[in-house]
Amino acid sequence: MSDKQIKISIGGDTQFVSASQFVAKKEKPQPRRTKRRRGPRNPQPQEWLASDLSQQMIADYKPFNFVDGEGVRCSLYVSGCKFACPGCYNRVAQNFHYGHPYTQKLEDQIIRDLGESYVQGLTLLGGEPFLNTQVCLRLVKRIRQEYGHSKDIWSWTGYKWDELMVESADKLELLSYLDILVDGRFEEDLKDLTLQFRGSSNQRIIDVPQSLAAGKVVIWDKLVH
Repeated sequence: MSDKQIKISIGGDTQFVSASQFVAKKEKPQPRRTKRRRGPRNPQPQEWLASDLSQQMIADYKPFNFVDGEGVRCSLYVSGCKFACPGCYNRVAQNFHYGHPYTQKLEDQIIRDLGESYVQGLTLLGGEPFLNTQVCLRLVKRIRQEYGHSKDIWSWTGYKWDELMVESADKLELLSYLDILVDGRFEEDLKDLTLQFRGSSNQRIIDVPQSLAAGKVVIWDKLVH
């Protein structure tokens, strides 16, 4: 069977070529580039210090809420975080200069609000409380002075428990004042809106006094699985 002839014109000249000669070369498929997903930043031990980073700014203060831990709580959102977790629910508070300065007036207001009988305790969020230890230590020390352990203190952090164990003295001091710590970066791939007081399944709700006494992580005994 003869090869079919195709009429083509090149530079004004007409030529006949066989169909087999005219078949265009197929382009070699290029490998598909997969975009690498960026995760949270991972600091080296004592790489990030509150003394270098904190501007002692407050992103927000929310008294008498029910979402930042057990019971009715007063929540202080400090400004500044270096973890930069993709999907962070409070991205604006990653900026250490965001918001307004921490003041004695605000501190006094928090102490008064905590004095209400129906308030269970204080929650520290951010931003990153462990990169704002100047503010957080000042406040938690006063709470212990005025209320002892009748008011509990919760904190969220991007640090994992094991990372805090090799961190700076101010971070370890703040940890020692806490009752409950929710640890770990927010991982967007592990996001789960059904979790109790957590955004992603890698995060843990840790009983701080028991963990410090045992030398290992002890999970909060009221955790709902």
